[in-house]
Amino acid sequence: MIKEARTPRHPFVIEGGGTRAGLGRPVKADRVLSTRALTGIMLYEPAELVISARAGTPLAEIEAALAKNKQRLPFEPMDHQALFATEGEPTIGAIAACNISGLRRIQLGAARDHLIGVRLINGFGEIIKSGGRVKKNVTGLDLVKLSCGAYGTLGLLSEVTFKLLPEPELEATLVLRGLDDRKAIDALSAGLTSPYQIIGAAHLPAGVAKNGVALTLLRIDGPSVSVDYRVAVLAQHLALFGAAELLAQNDARALWLAIRDALPIAEPGDRALWRLSVAPSRGPDVTASIQKRLAARYFYDWGGGLIWLAVAPEKDAGATKIREALAEAAGPEGGHATLIRAPEEIRATVDVFQPLAKPLMEITQGIKASFDPDHILNPGRMYAGI
Repeated sequence: MIKEARTPRHPFVIEGGGTRAGLGRPVKADRVLSTRALTGIMLYEPAELVISARAGTPLAEIEAALAKNKQRLPFEPMDHQALFATEGEPTIGAIAACNISGLRRIQLGAARDHLIGVRLINGFGEIIKSGGRVKKNVTGLDLVKLSCGAYGTLGLLSEVTFKLLPEPELEATLVLRGLDDRKAIDALSAGLTSPYQIIGAAHLPAGVAKNGVALTLLRIDGPSVSVDYRVAVLAQHLALFGAAELLAQNDARALWLAIRDALPIAEPGDRALWRLSVAPSRGPDVTASIQKRLAARYFYDWGGGLIWLAVAPEKDAGATKIREALAEAAGPEGGHATLIRAPEEIRATVDVFQPLAKPLMEITQGIKASFDPDHILNPGRMYAGI
């Protein structure tokens, strides 16, 4: 199909389960190339902690198979269905194509860090395999990492291989109440720099937390004896910031799922949603700078390094003001602002992803040309003209 589309050029929009179609810029294409029927777990070796599946395999099917052996994908991928009000089944291929990660990224890395093999079809119609069943050093271009997060612009992923981790025996969450942003980020940093292995660190300001009381959350998992010990000493470690309470497991689980999927600011559904990546210590400065320019609701994940932001979708969805504030307050470390949800007409006219410097844009254009010279695979999904 891809070979036939090259002459004359008939670009495709690549689609899996259709639940994340709102990510990125709208693709101008007259046909859909779907992986929905390309399903099935091709390899699963619990003893080796590795799984391979065709790209259209529903994520729920993957997770059900892993649950039987008390295993999981390490990076806890986000589900975008609530944000986009979509139906259908999220697929494992989209997780790899868009580098979809979640709460545990702060400790265990992103999807890209656990993707060890891909099979893809490039814009020439060539089948390419890269990586395998084990992590190892490679020479030359690492196509596995390159294709993860390329949003299908370099090739259609047909099969992906991930490393796994055992499911933890126990999870526990400590909460500090009523902290302002600065103290909350200091508390999260104190937890993350401690030896107690935090695998979730988030702050919900009073404006987005239920009951109007700010919540600062730290999560630990592992063997039950270890978790019990670490919770006790972590509470003492955080005493400077107030009395840390242990949340009930069901309440904590629901709260972390909401944070993972950005539900605290998902409504009203007409608001534009942004993801900002900054140095954690700069997070409060960035949000304060943004609020000087426009009204926004927000919360922090990844210890303050990830800011979820909701603004009115007028004009450019706040892109100019948000990136001005980022440049002003993010410090020498810099930052990135990615537009996650906005009307199609806005996503077609603004930079959805952080604009690239000229040298990086030239490299990006060159990579696209080497994989898809006729621009028939998701053209323009990430950057205009690419």
